[in-house]
Amino acid sequence: MRSVTLLIDKRRELSTKYKKLLVSEDNAVVVSKNLISAIKIIQDTEPDLIIISDSIDSDLSDYCKKIRALTYNMRPIIVAVSKSADIEDRLKVLESGADDFISEPVNSDEFVMRIKAHLRREFESNFDPKIKLPCKSYSIRALKRLIKSSDPWAATLVTIDNFYNYKESYTELASDKLIQTYCAIIQSALCKDDYFGLFSDNEFLIITDMYKAEKVANFLTFAFESVSSKFYSPRDLQRGYVIMQGDEYAGRRCEFVHTTIGIVTGEFRDFKNVELLINSLVQIRDLARIPDKSNYLIERPKISTPDAIIEDIYNNKIKIIEQDDSMNILLKTILELQGYEIISDYASEVPAVIIMDAGDIEEQKGLEICRKIRTDERFSKTKLIVTSIFHDKETILNCGADLYLPKPYELTNLIRWVATFVKEFNR
Repeated sequence: MRSVTLLIDKRRELSTKYKKLLVSEDNAVVVSKNLISAIKIIQDTEPDLIIISDSIDSDLSDYCKKIRALTYNMRPIIVAVSKSADIEDRLKVLESGADDFISEPVNSDEFVMRIKAHLRREFESNFDPKIKLPCKSYSIRALKRLIKSSDPWAATLVTIDNFYNYKESYTELASDKLIQTYCAIIQSALCKDDYFGLFSDNEFLIITDMYKAEKVANFLTFAFESVSSKFYSPRDLQRGYVIMQGDEYAGRRCEFVHTTIGIVTGEFRDFKNVELLINSLVQIRDLARIPDKSNYLIERPKISTPDAIIEDIYNNKIKIIEQDDSMNILLKTILELQGYEIISDYASEVPAVIIMDAGDIEEQKGLEICRKIRTDERFSKTKLIVTSIFHDKETILNCGADLYLPKPYELTNLIRWVATFVKEFNR
């Protein structure tokens, strides 16, 4: 992404000279003659560096204070340019919020090198030290500039699903290797003019040409599926899932990592602000999500008729399959108090979560029901919590359970897992 430098200078000749000195492939220069137009530019583009000349109709130090107050949330570099060489003027301006003070007439070479050094420092300060990518705040800045662009652009949100479960099971070092490998794959598909930065620990933002975005997403889903299995142990690969460990996660079945990608372009609609663009990216990414497989989705033109949009209703239905009548009543009462809807017939209604007793050691009727539910496509998103008096974690998870809770268990722990799974179901 090109840096943006804002030059606030009333003088026609000198502002043109400074712009010619500073503009390059890596740096765009915008000139403003007054504070009003400068504020609009600052809001629209969030410049990396602002040069303020004392040619303005205001005290230079006061002007620096105003600009610093306007940009408190983005903190750009401020460089003051003045005809004065007085040390008192320098100190006053620097104390007012400027990062540097340059006296005129300027040496062209020194001026250019000073600005380049400031821009380099600004860019490096926004880098994530671990994977060497621009951080989230810089990615949002890139999106703000993008929506003002007239070029055919595409913004792509790339997510590694099940990343935090993988990190919990395989340690932070292994998760760092996974991230670094995927970053290398992404960078191999991009060119110099594309933007690639972080959006969260397991999310990335790509800004590229509108006509190239889908090809990149197609390559990334294929490449990630090809390499992701190398980050798991042979035992987990043979089993087909990971059994979470530790007091908080013990007994949870976790699917392997995969990548989900959402693409939004500027072809079909104008985005008034960056929040709308981010919301669209998240929605498209969520629509692309498949539980155990990499996938991508690109925004298309909306073709609809009146009343054609069907909104998903938040599902908080719970089905309890428990042989012990007193335990059944207890669970039903507690979960209803938590605001969940307890259903009696899951043949006609699809619950978000099923809490099921595995049965006794000999018959294990619950496990048979668990297998049948897992083969029914209607319950593909439904989460299964299986409780059991016999402690065979792997057998229970192999039947399709998402979580194994050995009896006796703490009700607070069960309620916490129900809340987690209901959110996952409705995601």
